Amino acid sequence: MLFDSDDFALFGLPRRFMLDRADLDARRRTLQAEVHPDRFAASGAARQRMAMQWAVRVNEAYERLKDPLKRATDLCELGGSPVAAEDNTAMPAAFLMEQIAWREALDEAVSRDDVAVIVRRLRAEREVAYASLARLLDDQSDHAAAAQQVRALMFTERLNDEAERRLDALPV
Repeated sequence: MLFDSDDFALFGLPRRFMLDRADLDARRRTLQAEVHPDRFAASGAARQRMAMQWAVRVNEAYERLKDPLKRATDLCELGGSPVAAEDNTAMPAAFLMEQIAWREALDEAVSRDDVAVIVRRLRAEREVAYASLARLLDDQSDHAAAAQQVRALMFTERLNDEAERRLDALPV
């Protein structure tokens, strides 16, 4: 294992958006068993520090790989199209209008049922967007279009999180 290899290489996985979560989890357990600091308890302080660094590296890579948005961001960057969400916030007008409509609907929702309908619809839209992202990355290798889709999904995920928090806060 090389410490500076990308997350996919570290886990021995192909650079693909669609991953088998059970396989990813199994690979994490295997890697953690190899680098766990307890295995190096009698090996001296330097080896223990190195094992700790490796354990942190494996955990951080796993967190990125298991999260579809972070995984897509990494794939875009590896494909030469950084998402650069902090620098590139331009979105198509139609998308922004849709976001405004979603936010207004959420603001106007009064009952738990109203908010639940919005959450279900947002989840459905999110699933469609992730399927599109999988096609862009895995089938078409269109990293530039995928980066745009990731930026859009960042908006959608924030809105979805807000709607779910609102739903959780309403009485049953």
